[in-house]
Amino acid sequence: MTTRARPVRPRTARRPHPRILFGLVVALVAALTPTALTPPAQAAPVLLSQGRPATASSTENAGTPAGAAVDGDTGTRWSSAFSDPQWLQVDLGTRATLNQVTLAWEGAYARAFQIQTSDDGSTWRTVWSTTAGTGGTQTLTVSGSGRYVRMYGTARASGYGYSLWEFQVYGETGAAPTCGATNAAQGRPATASSVENAGLPASAAVDGDPGTRWASVAADPQWLRVDLGGVRTLCRVVLSWEAAYARAFQIQTSDDGSTWRTVWSTTAGTGGTQTLAVSGSGRYVRMYGTARATGYGYSLWEFQVNTTDGGAVDPVEPTDPRNPNLGPNTYVFDPSTPTATIQSRLDSLFEQQETNQFGPQRYAVLFKPGSYTADVNLGFFTQVAGLGMSPDDVNLNGHVRVEADWFGGNATQNFWRAAENLSVTLPAGVVVERWAVSQAAPYRRMHLRGAQNQIQLWNGGDGWSSGGLMADTRIDGLVVSGSQQQWYSRNSEFGNGWTGSVWNMVFQGVAGAPPPHFPNPSHTVIAQTPKIREKPFLYVDGTGEYRVFVPALRTNSTGTSWYGRTPAGSSISLSQFYVVRPGTSAATVNAALAQGRHLLFTPGVHHVTEPIRVDRADTVILGLGLATIQADNGTVAMRVADVDGVKVAGIMFEAGQTTSPVLMEVGPPGSSADHAANPVSLHDVFFRIGGPGVGRATNTLTINSDDVIGDHMWLWRADHGDGVGWTVNTADTGLTVNGDDVTTYGLFVEHYQKYQTVWNGNGGRTYFYQNEMPYDPPNQAAWMNGATRGYAAYKVADQVTSHQAWGLGSYCYFNVDPSVVADRAIEAPTNPNVRFTNMVTVSLGGVGTINRVVNTTGGTANTANQVVYLTNYP
Repeated sequence: MTTRARPVRPRTARRPHPRILFGLVVALVAALTPTALTPPAQAAPVLLSQGRPATASSTENAGTPAGAAVDGDTGTRWSSAFSDPQWLQVDLGTRATLNQVTLAWEGAYARAFQIQTSDDGSTWRTVWSTTAGTGGTQTLTVSGSGRYVRMYGTARASGYGYSLWEFQVYGETGAAPTCGATNAAQGRPATASSVENAGLPASAAVDGDPGTRWASVAADPQWLRVDLGGVRTLCRVVLSWEAAYARAFQIQTSDDGSTWRTVWSTTAGTGGTQTLAVSGSGRYVRMYGTARATGYGYSLWEFQVNTTDGGAVDPVEPTDPRNPNLGPNTYVFDPSTPTATIQSRLDSLFEQQETNQFGPQRYAVLFKPGSYTADVNLGFFTQVAGLGMSPDDVNLNGHVRVEADWFGGNATQNFWRAAENLSVTLPAGVVVERWAVSQAAPYRRMHLRGAQNQIQLWNGGDGWSSGGLMADTRIDGLVVSGSQQQWYSRNSEFGNGWTGSVWNMVFQGVAGAPPPHFPNPSHTVIAQTPKIREKPFLYVDGTGEYRVFVPALRTNSTGTSWYGRTPAGSSISLSQFYVVRPGTSAATVNAALAQGRHLLFTPGVHHVTEPIRVDRADTVILGLGLATIQADNGTVAMRVADVDGVKVAGIMFEAGQTTSPVLMEVGPPGSSADHAANPVSLHDVFFRIGGPGVGRATNTLTINSDDVIGDHMWLWRADHGDGVGWTVNTADTGLTVNGDDVTTYGLFVEHYQKYQTVWNGNGGRTYFYQNEMPYDPPNQAAWMNGATRGYAAYKVADQVTSHQAWGLGSYCYFNVDPSVVADRAIEAPTNPNVRFTNMVTVSLGGVGTINRVVNTTGGTANTANQVVYLTNYP
């Protein structure tokens, strides 16, 4: 890719600020106006935009961000890329009635533009427009309302972009407040006067889980307190009592956690669920119990607080890097923790999560540097990780394993779990570790010690497993794939090699990989990884400070980034991160991003009703415990600007019941900046549409930026669970790539209703692709692409002139109507620079037909011939 050079242009002279002149005129008019003619008093317009979160369609460079136009500093500016259209948007935090917008243009101004408002950041109304913009300072009288306001430029007055010193929005807020539905207490720090035992902590009453509770000792008085993070206006408190409830209690608020005000009280508490209308404000809210109704203590399943500032942004709280609040579902152990305590916690988590593939519970178990004895048996939505700079800084004597006993030995549903940054020493006399997993279960930056040992990628002797990832990992002994159907290994080291193959095994930059051979055994071997950045990770340094290490970009690499070498990269103090706990609004998250903070999402389901907007280059977004962002109300869950070096890692995106146009967008449409030296990278990023309930999205992940790296992604339209069906969990497409030079390593896309993957950009590369077509077309007529039967699993657009992919598998299982046919698995232009290497199609159990592998080439996979291989195309 060629570097896109930009001309250098001089900084224009500053003009006198309009507010100075405006103030003099107002003063003069006031002096000359007779008192008898003074109109009735009205609420004065207020400057609403200053300091609020701002985003833009693009930025010229990192020194001209969107936030510079709303910072109140007339010497800083936003400027866009040199193309049309472009926009600058500010989030006022709440709906406002607008009456004036002031635009202080730099020399690069808009000839044609509109002022638009929106209530949701998606649907826009034009309240002012022109095709004869003058530049300079324009003060516009507008009439309209909305939470979001933007300048939408359609024609530039120069060959440069659009550039604003300041974007000022004036108006009024003050509509009658309503009581918001968001639980302001959920996921916030909670404390109590006492706890009955360690299993009933204060945090259990604000975790959003109705099956966990806080309980006090059996004495009076007792209290439970939650910190809302800033002063909020309260309208309702909901208490879900366990049987041990309060006969007499008060709801109290405080601004400092010391001086308390009573906003509600009773001496005749009823227990059960009490919904209390309250009026007051405070940062801290507590239930203060003075008389128990039983001989036990006080016990609450949930303590809910609602506020009238539902759209208001909580203060962006600082993060203590030595004692961070990682939420109630993160467990951090150090070598002084009793072994029995650690094992008890691990066992209880596994018991709860062994079969819990669609529940909202998420957990992270973290080990500080040292040696431990533990048997880690991972269930659903559980991450185990070491907090060392090297995997060898944390050694577990025991196991880190995944079994499939819950499903009769069949591991094809062992999804959503992770082991990272640990070394494991098996017990004496034991030589087998088992990692029987399928999708979204990374074994990353691990070290299994002992040359005599082996790791099995199946349940051992029974059942199947169906795809996984091993990356940046050292196995001293042997890797045995067994009945594992497909697997991707990258930048790893196998001391005693690999044995086994079913359909599609891909090795890239792996020392100890088997010789290349395809098919039977189906071993696709690529010697090097052309460009990769390993996943960022949390660790604790020698002083006890939590930090995040961001590995450097590597080119033409083999082996791990850490074994026998010092990892290259940079380290960021956790003080530079905003720790996002469930219940935090997207507005607050965006405010943190606007302040330049990185994000650490704690385990749980994080609901958003507006996009999380990542506009700053090199922002790190890291999730613990497969933290999940759910898009409610049809919103887009996350938008990443067309900037350098953003890293999103360990995050799962979930569709809500209302159809989202897309769940995640990397770069706005038309993105064209060159990021070859510092690409955006997505690591262990997963998507789910349906399963826990109805979910819908038209598209799932759209990549518009150039040079993006995808490092292990699973995009899944659910084929089982709740809210599943052809007309229920609807979704057209999994991955759409519009950017050039995008590379994916370990790409899994399954069950979408049209094309699974659509590649429109040039220079794309895919290393390992796993796909299952939708199981549930009701009949052939319902699944037609014009005259073509069905949709290809991997579509390279007709205009693409260069593309490469290695190790692709596509499977069908049309269980609703086995007569359904897909005409082809891969659809691509016939061009010597569009090349595919080592492909397989499978009719699973002979249920359904894939007629050809690529276009009209390759055999037919059906009942008679269930597996078809093709080595090269063209």
